[in-house]
Amino acid sequence: MPFVNIDGLKVVERLPGWKGRYVHSSSMTLAHYEFVAGSKIHEHFHPEEEVYEVIEGELELTIDGKTEIAKPGIVAIVPANILHSVKALTDGRLIVVDHPARPDFG
Repeated sequence: MPFVNIDGLKVVERLPGWKGRYVHSSSMTLAHYEFVAGSKIHEHFHPEEEVYEVIEGELELTIDGKTEIAKPGIVAIVPANILHSVKALTDGRLIVVDHPARPDFG
């Protein structure tokens, strides 16, 4: 599976305002999300490291108590087992990469 057309993947609304398509490799999960202004991801943690790359729009990310605005050109890295939360400031799109893979997504 070296190439995946994400347009053909099932869309899953994991949380209100967060619609994603998921690609799994043997060691990573990539989530292609569309988000709606005002939607949130509650504070949580998990054993996977996570990388956020915003393609369009702006997100307020809080990672280990520090809040920053993520927008195109800014990459946010969430270490494993660290509390983090997200609030969409605008509508937009982003890619989230988890390592190791999260086969329970999608």
